[in-house]
Amino acid sequence: MTRPDSGDLLGWALGRQRFGVHLGLERMRQLLEALGRPERAYRSALVGGTNGKGSTAAVLAAALGAAGERVGLTTSPHLVRFSERFVVDGTPVHEDALIDVLATVRPAAERVSATFFEIVTAAALLLFAEAGVDTAVLEVGLGGRFDASNVVDPALSLITGVALDHVAVLGGTLEEIAHEKAGILRAGVPAWTGASGEALGWLQANAAKQGVALRALGREVEMSVVERGWQGLELHFGTPFGSLEAVTALVGRHQARNVALALMGAAELGVPLDVAGRGAAEARWPGRLERLRYGDGWLVLDGAHNPEAAAALANALTTLEGRVPVLVLGVSADKDVAGVGSALTGVAERTIATRASSSPRAMAPEVLARLVRADAVAADPAEALRLAMGWAGPDGTVVVAGSLFLVGEVRALALHERLEGSERWQ
Repeated sequence: MTRPDSGDLLGWALGRQRFGVHLGLERMRQLLEALGRPERAYRSALVGGTNGKGSTAAVLAAALGAAGERVGLTTSPHLVRFSERFVVDGTPVHEDALIDVLATVRPAAERVSATFFEIVTAAALLLFAEAGVDTAVLEVGLGGRFDASNVVDPALSLITGVALDHVAVLGGTLEEIAHEKAGILRAGVPAWTGASGEALGWLQANAAKQGVALRALGREVEMSVVERGWQGLELHFGTPFGSLEAVTALVGRHQARNVALALMGAAELGVPLDVAGRGAAEARWPGRLERLRYGDGWLVLDGAHNPEAAAALANALTTLEGRVPVLVLGVSADKDVAGVGSALTGVAERTIATRASSSPRAMAPEVLARLVRADAVAADPAEALRLAMGWAGPDGTVVVAGSLFLVGEVRALALHERLEGSERWQ
């Protein structure tokens, strides 16, 4: 039997990014029907929210794995390689398996004019069925109510929090965005959120309309945090499931809520707290306050791409490093560039504006430099990295932030990995 052409199929899938996002569930339902409803072969957990959902999903998957489950995890976007989006038991699926699944998905996807994210989600659901997973942890892509992942019937729904992002699609108020995020809730299905304040109020209102008993960290979980610098966090929890002392390698005080949310989700799915805690200690999440040795200095990578995430990064850096020598900033033009810039530029002595070479959405470095009053402009990540490391000096720290596409390109450079070379839209 002739194997499908991997370049052709990857090019086809990645090429669908340029056609944008078209929210709705009907195409996805048709696609899964044509594939034999693979999502019914296991239980699923949905993880939505504005920031922190990838970290939460990764910790939840690790906690379930510590209990002996076979776990599928799908997240977005990928940093370097497309296969990062499809993980089974902590390892990205082999490219051969991915290509075979894409070959199966393609005819049905083309019949229903599926979007890129619908193709990715369908491929993940089919891969997980073929791998025989017990639970699939699905990071919601955009919003929730009409996101492709919401076609499943979840056994658990987690919402990290609600902040302004993707306002052109989801709405310009917390009320509107909370309504979209709450779309992943189901009556009778356990649900937790890390939201607080006004955002929590709007989520609670939406949950009540759906008959969902939404539990919240601030109300039902007592938590204390000891920061261990770049080694992560020491956490102490009092929860409805008992008390727990745990550690995580995830860096930054804001990660404590993501870990707590994941642990509550694991407990709802039957994992003892101490077992879930052991899983959380093993969880890693690249590109989010990730510190790498590079040459004679340090690189800190974080994809903070909206003002809330940028503020969390700035607060963490202030605690970890004080003021850093250099910030390399690249931001998609459709983001709140001024909000991201104002949160981040103050943590660095100098700022270099650049762009992700692979992203047509990226703001031109010259424009970004004017908006954030950068000290220099670099045409691409390689030039930015050379300049930044020179400015930072021996043992100096360079922070790269503003776009996960940029973070992925710099990470590939730092680790001498090869990028796939496709355009990055989603």
